[in-house]
Amino acid sequence: MGGTRTRGTGTSAGGGRAVAPGATPALALCALLSLALAACGSGDGDGAPDAPTSAVTGAPAPPTVSPAGYRQSLDRALKPVDAAMRAMNRANGGSAPSETFARASDAAGTAADTLLETPAPDDAATAHVRLATALRALSGSLEKAGTAHGRCAAPPRVALASTGGAAGLREASAALTGLGYPVRVALPRTERPQHRRLGNGTLVRDNGRAGLGRLTVDNGTSSDAVVSLTRGRSTAFSVYVRKGGSATVRAVDDGSYTVYFASGADWDPAKRSFTRGCVFQRFDDKAAFRTVAVTGGTQYTVLTYSLAKSLGGNAATSEVPEDGFPS
Repeated sequence: MGGTRTRGTGTSAGGGRAVAPGATPALALCALLSLALAACGSGDGDGAPDAPTSAVTGAPAPPTVSPAGYRQSLDRALKPVDAAMRAMNRANGGSAPSETFARASDAAGTAADTLLETPAPDDAATAHVRLATALRALSGSLEKAGTAHGRCAAPPRVALASTGGAAGLREASAALTGLGYPVRVALPRTERPQHRRLGNGTLVRDNGRAGLGRLTVDNGTSSDAVVSLTRGRSTAFSVYVRKGGSATVRAVDDGSYTVYFASGADWDPAKRSFTRGCVFQRFDDKAAFRTVAVTGGTQYTVLTYSLAKSLGGNAATSEVPEDGFPS
């Protein structure tokens, strides 16, 4: 039973005693309090007042966002992303992947902004923010993968796989779908890293040799390597040497050569470069090949280069930018 509280003035009745003029005000206040307590009694005859109680009634507040309305907003925001992803997944070769990656990046970024401004039902609030965050991360990954055009750059779909952006979208989509809010968006197609290699001693480039010089390369590093000899701006030859292997190039012409070497993983024959873990260097001293006639025959130069660092090494090296490595 709900209690009530009233406020008013009391009057004396029956055998009540009137307060004489000049009486102590505190006594009058006590009389009024007695009247108020009596009025709140339960009337059960024992004279003890009941403890006041209170009750709150009313239906729970309706959700601020209806599930049906949220599903429509979700589909609207993700529709352009789905279309851009499908176009990107169909693209093959040439510049098409880069262009479609850029469009997919823009669509994912726009959808992320839209979702962050879209209210979500209480049960989907956390998953909703997670999806927007995943789209924002994927947008950055797509932009980075689509614009990587350096000498040592993995194909866009391989680069995208290494960022984890596609996996993030997959997990966020599954979380929201599991709550009853389907995420209808195609996931970007990715590719696993490749491990292409050439045979040990393969000549990547050869502009012709007719001398007697001999070059041997010992690769003691943990990566495959390509060694290139140049004269001026012209590349004489380039040889592929697998890690732990040794290769010899014969018939090297006389002359002074700059010796470059690149190491890494996954040799791309189209770009004549590795696509991962690239290091580009050159030996500071030139390689000089000479052929001279001597008594009883001909003397020619035989050089051996070791690509492993050693305390007793006598050939200093310097790093070079990737665009400074001879193609």
